[in-house]
Amino acid sequence: MITPAPAPDDAAASATASPDAAVPVVGIGASAGGLDPICEFLASVPPASGMAYVVAQHVDAQHQDILTQLLQRVTPMPVSEVQDGMALMPDRVYVVPARGQLSLDGDRFALQPPARRTDHLAIDRLFMALAEHGPGHAVGVVLSGMGADGTLGLKAIRETGGLTMAQLPPSARFESMPASAIGAGVVDVVAPPAELARHALDWWRRDDVIVAGGDALRQRDALQQMYQLLQSQTGANFADYKLSTVMRRIERRMKVHQCRELPDYIAFLRANPAEVDLLFKELLIGVTNFFRGPKVWEYLIETALPQLLARHPQGAAFKAWVPACSTGEEAYTLAISFHEVLAQLRPTAQYTLQIFATDLDDDAVTRARQGVFSAAIRDDVGEQRLQRYFVATDSGGYRIRKDIRNTIIFARQNIISDPPFTKLDLLCCRNLLIYFTAKLQRDLIPLFHYALKQDGLLLLGSAETPGEFTELFAPLNAAARVYRRLEASINHVASYFPTRVSNVSAPSVIASDLPSMNGNLQTQVEQQLLKKHTPAAVLLNVHGDILYIHGRTGAYLEPAAGKANWNIHAMAREGLRHELAGLLKRAMQGEGAPSVRGLIQRDAAGNPATAVDMTAEAMAADSPLAGAVLVTFASVAVPAERRRPRSRNPQLLELEQQLAQARLEIQAVRNEMQASREELKSANEELQSTNEELQSTNEELTTSKEEMQSLNEELYTVNAELQSKVDDLSMVNGDMKNLLNSTDVATIFLDSELRIRRFTDRATQIYKLIPGDVQRPLGDIVNDLDYPELQDDAREVLRTLVYSERQIPTRSGGWYTVRIMPYRTVDNVIDGVVVTFINISEAKQLEARLRLIQGTPE
Repeated sequence: MITPAPAPDDAAASATASPDAAVPVVGIGASAGGLDPICEFLASVPPASGMAYVVAQHVDAQHQDILTQLLQRVTPMPVSEVQDGMALMPDRVYVVPARGQLSLDGDRFALQPPARRTDHLAIDRLFMALAEHGPGHAVGVVLSGMGADGTLGLKAIRETGGLTMAQLPPSARFESMPASAIGAGVVDVVAPPAELARHALDWWRRDDVIVAGGDALRQRDALQQMYQLLQSQTGANFADYKLSTVMRRIERRMKVHQCRELPDYIAFLRANPAEVDLLFKELLIGVTNFFRGPKVWEYLIETALPQLLARHPQGAAFKAWVPACSTGEEAYTLAISFHEVLAQLRPTAQYTLQIFATDLDDDAVTRARQGVFSAAIRDDVGEQRLQRYFVATDSGGYRIRKDIRNTIIFARQNIISDPPFTKLDLLCCRNLLIYFTAKLQRDLIPLFHYALKQDGLLLLGSAETPGEFTELFAPLNAAARVYRRLEASINHVASYFPTRVSNVSAPSVIASDLPSMNGNLQTQVEQQLLKKHTPAAVLLNVHGDILYIHGRTGAYLEPAAGKANWNIHAMAREGLRHELAGLLKRAMQGEGAPSVRGLIQRDAAGNPATAVDMTAEAMAADSPLAGAVLVTFASVAVPAERRRPRSRNPQLLELEQQLAQARLEIQAVRNEMQASREELKSANEELQSTNEELQSTNEELTTSKEEMQSLNEELYTVNAELQSKVDDLSMVNGDMKNLLNSTDVATIFLDSELRIRRFTDRATQIYKLIPGDVQRPLGDIVNDLDYPELQDDAREVLRTLVYSERQIPTRSGGWYTVRIMPYRTVDNVIDGVVVTFINISEAKQLEARLRLIQGTPE
């Protein structure tokens, strides 16, 4: 059950709130092309907003994350990478590392190892952690990216009273992620990144919304007006929903639209009909996922469903109803559970399950019909079920298997006002009653009893029970909330559910003398009439194979000798077989219901025994039996003239022989056709097997494509970060080059092998250097110095790490101070030497003049 916390009193006070108060957090999720919008968003946030900001991107753990350095340039707030145990504080930016899976323990971060390398759900997990951290204190923002990550996380934030936002798709370089969230209907605000930052601040600061304060009469009148608006536009009456639940949802919408009081919001609803639809979807509370409450489904699979099958050892057609199905996860979970039990216990038995899944939200029903889910269901379903019951889609999600999908009928229904489904074996209504008032709960429990069969199963939520109706349901497993329907007299049920028996008159005295009958009287009478007065009939497919037999058909059909063959042409008795082929052809060509009357069946002596009327009727194209043909048989009396022995006219005997020969030839041709049909069927099976292999190969290729797409997305994100870093390095390199050249000092950088690594322009006046000399030994370069010991001095500096400085003359008469120093990297590792040449020719000339004046010899 969702219980959002009340909104805080003041955004500014949140930063100085008590330690137990949850810090308001803005979660930002982006993928490919997301660096620019993240920077735009954070650049629009003031440094004292009172909120914390957590950024998650799709980056492979093997790549060094430089996002922290890039974001620090655009915001004055401190930016740091999340560490395990780090405290969550307002007015800070946190970057989720690629090597961990984030959660929150109170106001501290917790990091776990990632689930798998290709599991790109970091944004969903971040948003879900924020939703659990502080209901009503979280904001989720989805920016540019590929895939659908973030959609389920936004749904979780929205369900707990938070604000959800997405980047305007045309402004995103890759619009898949924001478009997925918008299409799922879980986004409150859609705008460019800078405007999203303003919306987040306005939403948090407008925490003084008054929902229940002020004039109580005025508030109650406004609430009634809202109920009327909802009912007139959507047809749903929320008056029987718990007031606390309704008010929490209204408060969230009021904060989104900056309405201070409920009457102000009612005025906004009247002016904006689209907001009525949004409020309607908000109040429906679509909370669901696969195998929600694992212990319930374990009990159902291990105990309840096997017991249900055991009560019908010869097979049965079961029916189930899942009201308030939302997007269908609960209904699909029930279908998967039934399929697993059937495959384990009775794989060849004739059991079927028809599930009726209903909901009040048309959009949710539409999404449920599609049966397409995001990659986040992997955590709920598990790898084995995912491979067995789902097929990967091109968008990175999963589609439910077709045979599982075909067992469920999705429809819109209002459980409060619309009639229920009946004669059910199982009813799964979990975590719906908790949102209703006690009065409505007391009405629905007898309704569920009415809808179920004797010993049918009722599944309720973890916080739901049948309450006072202990005579209607008995618990099978109280912890799992699974109950068995008990039989109760109609008078007993009527006291709880009077609307369905209010028009029934009291039984008369005469009626009390009739024998008691279980079930419906009309149904039993109809069954008796069907047994005694309906003709024998068979239902055929287009090839003549028998699909269903009704009544006694032994007088018209018999099994053919040899291998079992259920084709009617092989099973028809002598006298009917030849006319039957033409009759079926006419029926399939659309001639209505053609018939053949008075066909004679002879006994062993060749005398007429019985006459048969046959009728064939093709089923209508819009009926469930479309494509099938129904053939009926009826025995009639043999006409008197047919009973007299025929004359033994030779010409007539010859014609009879020719007719018999023609019939034999036709039978031979039919047998050849049947053999050809079997060969074609075998070839079709081989082609089907080949097609399955090709489909399997296609699925593998699709998986490879998804992995390549994920890798491409990671590379794109890393490339954006590295490009920014390269631009910085290029700028620094330019600064360094200009700095070195501006000093007018000749400098040569050598590696540990005394090979040239870099040199300044001034050094070319001493050494004859060109750009192609990089990586050449310094000793190979012609120079103007009279300093043959330079390389030995350089090696000595590398050995002792003590710099060397000498004054060296040139062959052209100049002088240089040559200084050799060790080259230290940023990690304090010696990786070569730096040789600088300072021109001291003028100083030497001045020194020579002074000595000449003083008479001092050189």
